[in-house]
Amino acid sequence: MTKRKGIILAGGTGSRLFPITMGVSKQLLPLYDKPMVYYPLSVLMLAGIREIAVITTPEDQSQFQRLMGDGSKWGLTFTWIEQPSPDGLAQAYLLAEDFLDGAPSAMVLGDNIFFGHGLPEILARADTSDAGGTVFGYQVRDPERYGVVSFDEGGQRATSIVEKPEKPASNYAVTGLYFLDGDAPNRARGLKPSPRGEIEITSLLDTYLEEGRLTVEKMGRGYAWLDTGTHGSLLDAGNFVRTLQDRQGLQIGSPEEVAYTQGWIDHAQMEEHAETFSKTSYGDFLKQVLER
Repeated sequence: MTKRKGIILAGGTGSRLFPITMGVSKQLLPLYDKPMVYYPLSVLMLAGIREIAVITTPEDQSQFQRLMGDGSKWGLTFTWIEQPSPDGLAQAYLLAEDFLDGAPSAMVLGDNIFFGHGLPEILARADTSDAGGTVFGYQVRDPERYGVVSFDEGGQRATSIVEKPEKPASNYAVTGLYFLDGDAPNRARGLKPSPRGEIEITSLLDTYLEEGRLTVEKMGRGYAWLDTGTHGSLLDAGNFVRTLQDRQGLQIGSPEEVAYTQGWIDHAQMEEHAETFSKTSYGDFLKQVLER
C-alpha cells in the first residue's frame, strides 16, 4: 500500500476573526499555550504521517516557516505550498497534486482541533484503505453552519452531504479531516465552482459517495471536535485545552510528545526541546515525558 501523505490547509484570510487576523494568520494565533497549527499537525502525526504539505497564503508562509522549519525537529518532512487565493477547500488537492504524486492523503484544516481517547485507533482505521475515502461525522447543535451528512434509515450508511443546508437532514457535521485516495486531485479538477465561486469539498466528497466509496465514521460522545471560526469559539477552544491540561497534567496537540513516543526523535532531541521551552509549563511537561 502506498504511504499516505498529509496536507495542512492553513490559507485563507481569517476574515471572520478580524481585526485580530489582519496582521497574522489565523492558524498562527495562540490556542492557550501553543500555536493553533500545532493541533492539526499533531493529528496527522498520530495517524503516522511524516510527509506533510503545508498550504499557506504567500504573505504568511515565512512566518509559518520560522515557527515550524523543515519539519526535521519532529522527524517530519514539510513541503511548502502557496495558496494565491482561497478558492475552496477542494482546491488544496490541486495545489498539492505534485506533492502527492498519486499517493493517498489525509487533509486537515489548520483551524480544527480534535481530541479523544481512541483517536489514534480511528485514524488507523481510516488509513487502512487505499481506495475511496473516509470522513468523520460529529454531532453539533448548529449543523446549518457546516457540511451536513444524511444517513439511511438504519443510521449507518451516508446518503448525502450538503453544504450549509437551510434545513439540515441530521445533526452530524463533516469535520475538517479527510482521508482520500490518490484520485482526489483528478476528481477535484473535474468539479465546477459553486455559486460562491469555490471548489467545494462537499462536491468532491459527493463524487466518492455516489460510487459508494465514502465511509463516514461517527465520532461519539468521547470525542471533542472544535473549530475556531468565531471569536467566541476561539476562546472556548483555548479554555477547553487549558481545563483538560491543568486537570490531567497532559498535553493536547504536542508535536514533540507525539514525535518522541512514535520514535521519530530520540532522547537527546527531546531534551533539546525541553530546554528550549524551559521557562514554561510546556517545557516542564516535555521533561516529564522524558522521565516517564
